[in-house]
Amino acid sequence: MEETISLKELFRTLKKRLSLIIIITAIATATSGIVSYFVLTPIYQSSTQILVNQSKSDQQALNVGEVQTNLQLINTYNVIIKSPAILDKVIEKENLEITAGVLNELVTVGSEQNSQVVNITVQNEDPQKAAAIANSIASTFKEEISTIMNVDNVSILTQAQVGENPSPIKPQPLLNMAIALIVGVMLGAGLAFLLEYLDNTIKLEQDIENHLGLPVLGAITTIDMDSEVKEQGNNPAFTRTRGESVGS
Repeated sequence: MEETISLKELFRTLKKRLSLIIIITAIATATSGIVSYFVLTPIYQSSTQILVNQSKSDQQALNVGEVQTNLQLINTYNVIIKSPAILDKVIEKENLEITAGVLNELVTVGSEQNSQVVNITVQNEDPQKAAAIANSIASTFKEEISTIMNVDNVSILTQAQVGENPSPIKPQPLLNMAIALIVGVMLGAGLAFLLEYLDNTIKLEQDIENHLGLPVLGAITTIDMDSEVKEQGNNPAFTRTRGESVGS
């Protein structure tokens, strides 16, 4: 016999396990907040922009073919910026105690579509150091690219700067807590349905029909004798009848 679950039964299960759902959600949200505020290290980000063109004489006119060539070379420049040929010199200039591979993970290089402007973004625990590394990468690339690819037309458009009150880009405690809240509710609801599914005890008349396939002929109610005696004791008719019975 195929069993169906009604929407009413779903809400009944959620209501029955509401305290469990609330506890799991609260624990998940609080844990996310504690980790975000007190455990994870804030990471700051700083960016600089450079413009790279092929070297050309004053007699050469700018044409569409030259621009297309420069655009095709942007990916090559992006790779060179993150190469040890540039990063090793940056590490030496800034006295960084990390390897070129580690610095490579902290640097992101990209460009807008159909643009010769290259964005260099650096992430670091110290906002001042992030800006210094970004500027150092831009200046080092400008110095070394003429030797590597015979390009001497590099312009630094924007230098990385640190504001008065820099904000970390990660972690984002409020976002993390919101995600943990949603995940906590989902986990709590899922656990509630799982416990309800594993609970094979018979509690209602409908459970007898569903599990045993037998019709319910009658039901025995629970009687609270103390309450019954107290109610009957407060009944004048019962008190009078009892008194007459004792007197006779």
